[in-house]
Amino acid sequence: MMGSGGFGGDNHHTQPMAEINTTPMVDVMLVLLVIFIITAPLLTHSIKIDLPQAGSQSTPEKPDIVSLSINAEGKLFWNDAAFEDTELALRLEQEAQKQPQPELHIRAERVTPYQKLAEIMSAAQSAGIAKIGFITDPTQKK
Repeated sequence: MMGSGGFGGDNHHTQPMAEINTTPMVDVMLVLLVIFIITAPLLTHSIKIDLPQAGSQSTPEKPDIVSLSINAEGKLFWNDAAFEDTELALRLEQEAQKQPQPELHIRAERVTPYQKLAEIMSAAQSAGIAKIGFITDPTQKK
């Protein structure tokens, strides 16, 4: 039978199968993984800590906004109410004394002379107004 090239020849020299069946091991590992996933959140909730108490501070009030408008003729409007140029310094000083100090928003027409704006800004600075802003309308294009 030496030369028979059949499939079932020479059975006495066959070695035992050396492979390990890993299916049971994978099953055990998956069961352990599920157990750890379920118990892990329980471990973190069981720690008791005495947390410090903190008092919350109230947020500071937003300051009022004073709108100062100037039309093309140089006429002044304080929060949309017309007033005389001679009253400007007094009104600015009164607003500068308030706590928190209001913001001064200046709205001027495009053709308003720069000199008029410079005078108003100088008067506001002399009165002690700290925050001055300019209001513009980005939709106007000419």
